[in-house]
Amino acid sequence: MNDDNSYTELIEKGVAFLHDNNRLAALACFDKAFVIGQSPELLSYLSYCMATERGQIYDALKLCNDALSQEPDNPVHYLNLGRIYLHAGKKEEALLTMRKGLSLGENKTLRSILEKIGTRGKPVLPFLPRNSFLNKYFGLLLHRLKLR
Repeated sequence: MNDDNSYTELIEKGVAFLHDNNRLAALACFDKAFVIGQSPELLSYLSYCMATERGQIYDALKLCNDALSQEPDNPVHYLNLGRIYLHAGKKEEALLTMRKGLSLGENKTLRSILEKIGTRGKPVLPFLPRNSFLNKYFGLLLHRLKLR
Protein backbone atom coordinates (compact mmCIF):
# COMPACT_ATOMS: atom_id res chain seq x y z
CA MET A 1 0.00 0.00 0.00
CA ASN A 2 1.46 3.39 -0.91
CA ASP A 3 1.52 6.45 1.34
CA ASP A 4 -1.29 8.30 -0.51
CA ASN A 5 -3.75 5.44 -0.01
CA SER A 6 -2.63 4.95 3.57
CA TYR A 7 -2.93 8.67 4.28
CA THR A 8 -6.44 8.89 2.83
CA GLU A 9 -7.54 5.70 4.57
CA LEU A 10 -6.26 6.95 7.92
CA ILE A 11 -8.24 10.18 7.58
CA GLU A 12 -11.39 8.31 6.49
CA LYS A 13 -11.00 5.90 9.39
CA GLY A 14 -10.51 8.80 11.81
CA VAL A 15 -13.63 10.57 10.54
CA ALA A 16 -15.59 7.33 10.90
CA PHE A 17 -14.37 7.01 14.49
CA LEU A 18 -15.50 10.60 15.13
CA HIS A 19 -18.96 9.77 13.79
CA ASP A 20 -19.02 6.86 16.25
CA ASN A 21 -18.03 9.32 19.01
CA ASN A 22 -14.67 7.59 19.54
CA ARG A 23 -12.35 10.61 19.59
CA LEU A 24 -9.40 8.73 21.07
CA ALA A 25 -9.28 6.20 18.21
CA ALA A 26 -9.79 9.06 15.75
CA LEU A 27 -6.87 10.92 17.31
CA ALA A 28 -4.63 7.87 16.84
CA CYS A 29 -5.55 7.72 13.12
CA PHE A 30 -5.02 11.45 12.64
CA ASP A 31 -1.66 11.33 14.46
CA LYS A 32 -0.47 8.57 12.12
CA ALA A 33 -1.68 10.49 9.07
CA PHE A 34 0.05 13.67 10.31
CA VAL A 35 3.41 11.90 9.98
CA ILE A 36 2.64 11.18 6.31
CA GLY A 37 1.18 14.54 5.26
CA GLN A 38 -0.69 17.65 6.38
CA SER A 39 -3.83 18.56 4.46
CA PRO A 40 -6.26 21.21 5.76
CA GLU A 41 -8.84 18.46 6.36
CA LEU A 42 -6.40 16.53 8.55
CA LEU A 43 -5.33 19.65 10.47
CA SER A 44 -8.95 20.51 11.18
CA TYR A 45 -9.95 17.09 12.51
CA LEU A 46 -6.67 16.59 14.36
CA SER A 47 -7.07 19.94 16.10
CA TYR A 48 -10.55 18.98 17.39
CA CYS A 49 -9.24 15.68 18.77
CA MET A 50 -6.21 17.37 20.33
CA ALA A 51 -8.46 19.80 22.18
CA THR A 52 -10.90 17.21 23.46
CA GLU A 53 -8.57 14.30 24.19
CA ARG A 54 -5.35 16.04 25.18
CA GLY A 55 -6.67 19.40 26.38
CA GLN A 56 -4.29 21.25 24.06
CA ILE A 57 -6.66 24.13 23.33
CA TYR A 58 -4.06 26.69 22.23
CA ASP A 59 -2.33 24.29 19.80
CA ALA A 60 -5.69 23.06 18.53
CA LEU A 61 -6.89 26.60 17.81
CA LYS A 62 -3.66 27.33 15.94
CA LEU A 63 -3.93 24.17 13.81
CA CYS A 64 -7.60 24.68 13.02
CA ASN A 65 -7.04 28.32 12.08
CA ASP A 66 -4.23 27.15 9.77
CA ALA A 67 -6.70 24.81 8.08
CA LEU A 68 -9.22 27.65 7.80
CA SER A 69 -6.66 29.98 6.24
CA GLN A 70 -5.95 27.33 3.57
CA GLU A 71 -9.63 26.51 2.91
CA PRO A 72 -11.78 29.41 4.14
CA ASP A 73 -14.93 28.13 2.39
CA ASN A 74 -15.00 24.68 4.03
CA PRO A 75 -17.80 24.42 6.65
CA VAL A 76 -16.09 21.42 8.31
CA HIS A 77 -13.26 23.65 9.53
CA TYR A 78 -15.79 26.00 11.12
CA LEU A 79 -17.49 22.99 12.71
CA ASN A 80 -14.24 21.78 14.26
CA LEU A 81 -13.19 25.26 15.35
CA GLY A 82 -16.60 25.78 16.92
CA ARG A 83 -16.33 22.46 18.75
CA ILE A 84 -12.94 23.50 20.10
CA TYR A 85 -14.42 26.78 21.35
CA LEU A 86 -17.28 24.89 23.01
CA HIS A 87 -14.81 22.54 24.67
CA ALA A 88 -12.86 25.58 25.92
CA GLY A 89 -16.05 27.08 27.37
CA LYS A 90 -16.21 29.90 24.84
CA LYS A 91 -19.83 29.50 23.79
CA GLU A 92 -20.23 32.86 22.09
CA GLU A 93 -17.18 32.36 19.84
CA ALA A 94 -18.39 28.83 19.10
CA LEU A 95 -21.82 30.06 18.02
CA LEU A 96 -20.39 32.80 15.80
CA THR A 97 -17.96 30.37 14.20
CA MET A 98 -20.56 27.69 13.59
CA ARG A 99 -23.08 30.15 12.15
CA LYS A 100 -20.44 31.40 9.74
CA GLY A 101 -19.71 27.81 8.69
CA LEU A 102 -23.41 27.13 8.14
CA SER A 103 -23.66 30.24 5.96
CA LEU A 104 -21.05 28.70 3.63
CA GLY A 105 -22.97 25.49 3.02
CA GLU A 106 -25.32 22.99 4.58
CA ASN A 107 -23.77 20.72 7.19
CA LYS A 108 -26.04 18.41 9.22
CA THR A 109 -23.67 18.24 12.19
CA LEU A 110 -23.30 22.01 12.35
CA ARG A 111 -27.06 22.49 12.16
CA SER A 112 -27.77 19.90 14.85
CA ILE A 113 -25.21 21.40 17.25
CA LEU A 114 -26.65 24.88 16.73
CA GLU A 115 -30.20 23.58 17.29
CA LYS A 116 -29.08 21.71 20.39
CA ILE A 117 -27.48 24.82 21.87
CA GLY A 118 -30.58 26.82 20.96
CA THR A 119 -31.14 30.52 21.09
CA ARG A 120 -31.54 32.71 24.07
CA GLY A 121 -35.08 33.64 25.07
CA LYS A 122 -36.27 37.13 25.87
CA PRO A 123 -35.73 38.32 29.44
CA VAL A 124 -38.60 37.48 31.81
CA LEU A 125 -38.86 41.13 32.79
CA PRO A 126 -38.11 43.02 29.55
CA PHE A 127 -38.07 46.42 31.27
CA LEU A 128 -35.00 45.35 33.30
CA PRO A 129 -31.53 44.59 31.90
CA ARG A 130 -30.95 40.94 30.95
CA ASN A 131 -28.25 40.53 33.62
CA SER A 132 -30.34 41.92 36.48
CA PHE A 133 -30.79 39.78 39.57
CA LEU A 134 -34.56 39.51 39.07
CA ASN A 135 -34.32 38.45 35.41
CA LYS A 136 -31.72 35.80 36.18
CA TYR A 137 -33.54 34.18 39.05
CA PHE A 138 -37.06 34.44 37.63
CA GLY A 139 -35.72 32.92 34.44
CA LEU A 140 -34.11 30.04 36.34
CA LEU A 141 -37.25 29.50 38.41
CA LEU A 142 -39.53 29.42 35.37
CA HIS A 143 -37.13 27.07 33.58
CA ARG A 144 -37.04 24.65 36.51
CA LEU A 145 -40.84 24.72 36.74
CA LYS A 146 -40.87 24.03 32.99
CA LEU A 147 -42.98 27.10 32.38
CA ARG A 148 -40.47 28.57 29.98
